This record gives sequence, C-alpha cells and structure tokens, in this order.
Amino acid sequence: MKIAVFHNYMDNIGGAEIVTLTLAKELNADVYSTNIDMDKIRKMGFGNVNIISIGKIPLNAPWRQQLALRKFRKLNLKKKYDLYITCGDWAISGVMNNKPNITYVHSPIREIWDFYHEIRKKTVPFHSRLIFDLWVFYNRILNRRYIRNADRLLCNSENVKKRIKKYLKRDAEVIYPPIYTDKFYYSKNGNYWLSVNRLFDNKRVDLQIEAFKKLPKEKLIIVGCYEKSAHFRQYADYTKKIKPKNVKILHWVDFNELIKLYANCKGFITTAKDEDFGMTAVEAMASGKPVIAPDEGGYKESVIDGITGKLIHDINSDKLVEAIKEIGKNPKKFRRACLERAKQYDTENFIKKIKEIIQ
Repeated sequence: MKIAVFHNYMDNIGGAEIVTLTLAKELNADVYSTNIDMDKIRKMGFGNVNIISIGKIPLNAPWRQQLALRKFRKLNLKKKYDLYITCGDWAISGVMNNKPNITYVHSPIREIWDFYHEIRKKTVPFHSRLIFDLWVFYNRILNRRYIRNADRLLCNSENVKKRIKKYLKRDAEVIYPPIYTDKFYYSKNGNYWLSVNRLFDNKRVDLQIEAFKKLPKEKLIIVGCYEKSAHFRQYADYTKKIKPKNVKILHWVDFNELIKLYANCKGFITTAKDEDFGMTAVEAMASGKPVIAPDEGGYKESVIDGITGKLIHDINSDKLVEAIKEIGKNPKKFRRACLERAKQYDTENFIKKIKEIIQ
C-alpha cells in the first residue's frame, strides 16, 4: 500500500513533526510539506524518510499559516497513493482532493480556538485586533469545513478528543503518540534538571526560570527550539534575557545529545498550559526520570502523581520550587515505575493500532 503523509511545515522539529516522521518511517510513506530543514531531520534520526516540498512559504504569521493552508488545498495527487494521512493542523485542507484519508489531530488549531482570547490579549497589538478577529472567524469556517471532509479522525489524547468534540463537533479515536522507548536509557540522576519544549508563550518556560531564580544551588538546562518568525524570536529572546546563571538554554540539539541529556539529568520539568499530550514527559520516563508537570491537559493521562513524578495543581513558581525540592530528595526511587510507564507509549503499540485502522 502506497501512503502519503501531509504536514504543514518541517523546518522546526518538535513533537508533532516527530509523529509525522515516525509514521512515514514505519509505514514506508512519503511526506509532503512546505518548508523543510533536512539537516535537522537527519540529526533527529529520520534521514531515510522521503520528504517532498510543495513549495516554500513565509516565516511570519499569518502568511505562513494561510499559504500552507492554500497550498494543501490545491494539492491533488490524483490517486497516486492508496491512502493519505494528514498529521499537521494547517495541512488539513489536503483532505479535500486526496481520498481516502485519515487525519491525526494533535489539537484543533489553538490560535483560532482555545488560545484565541489569550493570544488576542497578549500578542496582538490593539490596533490589529479587529483584523485578527476577522482572520480567526474566516479560519474557523474553513477549519470546520475541512474537518468535515476528513474520512476518519484520530487524536493524541482524551484531552484533545474533548476539544475536537467541543470546537469541531466530531468524534475522534485516541491513539497516543509514538515514542521509540528503546532508544532512551537511564545513566544516573545527575546534578541538573532538564526541560525540553518549544519556546512558546503557552509552554510557560518563564515560570521555570522564575523557580530556579529561587533555587540558586540547583541547575536547569532548557532545550528550547522555536520558529524563526518574529513573535517566537521575541519570546525566545525574552527567556534568555531573564534567565539567571544557573539556567542554561540550548536552542536545539540533535537526537543523540538529547538522549544523553535525558539519561543524565536529575529529573524532568515541564510547565505547558493545557498540553495536548506531552511526548517529552514520556521521553523522560523512558529515561527513568521523574516528571514534574502541571495537573492539567495531557499530563494527567501520562504522569502518575507520586509514582512517576509530581503533578502540580494551579501551578506557579512557588509550587514548582516545592515540587523540585520534594522530588529532588530521592529522584532515583521513581526509576522503575517511570521505565514501566513509558513502555505503554512505545512506537510498536502506536503503529500496530494505526495498521489495524488502515486495514
């Protein structure tokens, strides 16, 4: 069976892009996208995946999103493949001309749905808010139209399943995203904490930085990739400006270096707001490391409070400090439970379920 996977852009490799690349690798599928950074893709271990560009698009919003949507809307592969899998939010328009299809939803597009009010207030200049409102209104109409034309919907968590029902009025089946758990390993609980996330506002990395200002004897390494558009560069620059000396920010590392950072850290910290699922938490557990996370979103589905880490209700920097002190007393005791928990999210289980649905 010939399969094509659609993803809006592949120039900033995070969790959603890893899912796309894993699907392509395991199903021997081709990937269709816009902007592509093959150097990063190779360094993440997916150099053998065939990725085809349908044309470059700008870096800055809203042109980036709108042109990605337009290019996939016009894409018609004329039944070149037996199945099409859409795995990127702004690539959803690709379902219109390419059938049969499956859509794997990481979340309804957050900037036009659940994060709309927050982005409008914090990011959009006052004089541009009316234009932003019209843009959101227009794209909500398009998003619902395209999602109605998806033959089957899958999603990455019960959390996202609820969002899909609320905003897009469709049911979806949960298949948790894939982690190559056998590639991660435990070495030791070292002298630093680790955080791996995109440097976006909703990841609340500044909360981690504030906590470590209050813990001068602790160390934090943040692996924080970000898109090159102006808004994301602004937040990345802000985090670098406010960080104390005991916090180190690495813009991007290759997969082998990332695995070493997981293997040797004391524990893992993540603070994303209402996270879709949170693949990095599972990567940490696959490395035998306890996870400190907000008691919200997808973390409630993967992290077991008190067993594989600590979930913090109504998280703030003071509560994060207390959790770091608590877990830091004996992080090694979580090792076995974390390793066992991570196995449930292994790539083998993910691909098995995907193949059953394809058949």
